[in-house]
Amino acid sequence: MSKQPSDYTADQIQVLEGLEAVRKRPGMYIGSTDVNGLHHLITELVNNSIDEAIAGYCKNISIILHKDNSVTVMDDGRGIPVDVHEKTGQSALEVVMTKLHAGGKFGGGGYKVSGGLHGVGASVVNALSDFTDVTVFRDGKLHFQGYKRGKTQEQIAILPEEQLLFHNYYTFPFRGAKSGTKTTYLADSSIFDTLDYKFPVLQKQLREYAYLTQGIRICLIDERSNQHEEFLFDGGIKSFVEHMNEKKKSLHRTFSVSKEIQDSYIDVALQYNDSYVDNVLCFANNVQTPDGGSHLTGFRSALTKTINDYARKKGLLKPDEQNFTGDDVKEGLTAVIAVRLMEPQFEGQTKAKLGNAIVRTQVDSVMSEALDTFLEEHPSDARSMVEKISLSARARLAARAARETVIRKTALEGSTLPGKLADCSEKEPSKSELFLVEGDSAGGSAKQGRDRQSQAILPLRGKILNVERVRLDRILASDEVKNLIVALGTGIGEQLNMDKIRYHKVVIMTDADVDGAHIATLLLTFFFRHMEDMITRGYLYIARPPLFKVQKGKEIHYVYSDEERNQLLNKLAPSDEEKSKVSLQRYKGLGEMTPTQLWDTTMDPTVRELYQVKVEDKTRADELFTILMGSDVLPRKRFIQTHAAKVENLDI
Repeated sequence: MSKQPSDYTADQIQVLEGLEAVRKRPGMYIGSTDVNGLHHLITELVNNSIDEAIAGYCKNISIILHKDNSVTVMDDGRGIPVDVHEKTGQSALEVVMTKLHAGGKFGGGGYKVSGGLHGVGASVVNALSDFTDVTVFRDGKLHFQGYKRGKTQEQIAILPEEQLLFHNYYTFPFRGAKSGTKTTYLADSSIFDTLDYKFPVLQKQLREYAYLTQGIRICLIDERSNQHEEFLFDGGIKSFVEHMNEKKKSLHRTFSVSKEIQDSYIDVALQYNDSYVDNVLCFANNVQTPDGGSHLTGFRSALTKTINDYARKKGLLKPDEQNFTGDDVKEGLTAVIAVRLMEPQFEGQTKAKLGNAIVRTQVDSVMSEALDTFLEEHPSDARSMVEKISLSARARLAARAARETVIRKTALEGSTLPGKLADCSEKEPSKSELFLVEGDSAGGSAKQGRDRQSQAILPLRGKILNVERVRLDRILASDEVKNLIVALGTGIGEQLNMDKIRYHKVVIMTDADVDGAHIATLLLTFFFRHMEDMITRGYLYIARPPLFKVQKGKEIHYVYSDEERNQLLNKLAPSDEEKSKVSLQRYKGLGEMTPTQLWDTTMDPTVRELYQVKVEDKTRADELFTILMGSDVLPRKRFIQTHAAKVENLDI
């Protein structure tokens, strides 16, 4: 029996007071309640300190991870105002800490530009914390107020003067500071999945903040592990670009420009290297915009136009040669584009893309003028840049010809899919899986053991081409890579379209030995360099086949590590007599497994273990692929020597 409209009454309308909405739906405000959401709490508070720095009032920021999982964020900015807020009758501090969309970022003159556009930072941290303690140092006095799960616990207290020296030294460890804010909070364990902050993740983010806010000192202190890191980069984003290119061969001195235009501040730095991929990071008011936006569009337009104009003027482009394209000028480019503006228009709360149309024109104008001057004043650097781009253009034309050859060949053969591919019958990509399997033997077992409805198998012969060291035209000459591209259906290069992918799970399945790890790394290099969007969308996985088969009578177990094997053996055979009844088989490769065993352990969705491939730090990932797969041997040797001790079981 269906309910009538009269069943829906005013009594069923729930009104959430204060910060209750944040506690009820935390994901709406911080994205998630996993470790990423946990880190977002720190980000919200640090953004407030960064806004003080951008406004010219803060020089030092400290973040302390305490042993009890509480966190302190403090700065030597102006300090949150503590006087009475006229409209609410409460102190400004209490309003900021307990009201959503309250702060100095809505045109009241508090900040000219800010990353914390929505004004929810401090209050959201307060709402999602078991407790929050705020100490404000202003006018020679220490003002303190405590909160519990978003609710004020006491009126603002003035701490005794004898505590001033102690607080000035410990909580504001910046000699000569006359003001500042210190916030200590403990995230609510009933809301978050974990309270374990990850030092490397915070380290990476705070390093970026220091690069983007020239002259700001940021300290990260982890009392749990006694780790300490301090960031201060007087070179700003120019230093950032040089850091990103540190493991590559740079082709010229770094170009940079910083200029204020129409209430916006444009900051750009770039440098070409000898690699075949680009690495461009975009920021708006210190917030990274991974999907780019108007500032990236203006940058690319100015770069392409200015390089073409210069090359034409200097005769580096012949009259019968076409202009360089946007793809040509991307190859080997490392750049950082950072803009600050009064009212940024981000797409969504995640702020992944900047939408302000005026910024495109502003970046284009500032960039074009400065780059043109740079090229004229540094002719040898300009020639190196144009030569790099010219090589890229020729490679693009060669790659286009290679792609057309592949298309013609598959059409003549009467099939658009490689012959080695055992496809699945399912045509819906979200229900389809592709296993990239090492070797024909393992490929045969996988083809026999798979679910033919949803699982496709593509055997790979040997080690695929290392794409880190070659351009796209060379890549397309490799039969194994061509088969992979055709099987995926996405195209590659300028024709890449991830919306056309035929499988939403692409699983790398290789042997559990050194060769298998090498093949997996080669495949990861290919996907990271040429199909990064596949990783971003969450389509790429790595299978985890078992290392051992342990059998006692009819009882069979599969285990995935030496530790699991030892624990199982102790359980099955606690005595020497029992040990003789246990057989142990070490799998050297997938080909040793029967189709049934391969299905039962590695391919059956109900029991298998898959690792989803993610890129948490693109700059670090780029650096690692350069070290491990690049042509320079010395950095790779140093990396292996540094990390060799961490390898517990090396099966050669």
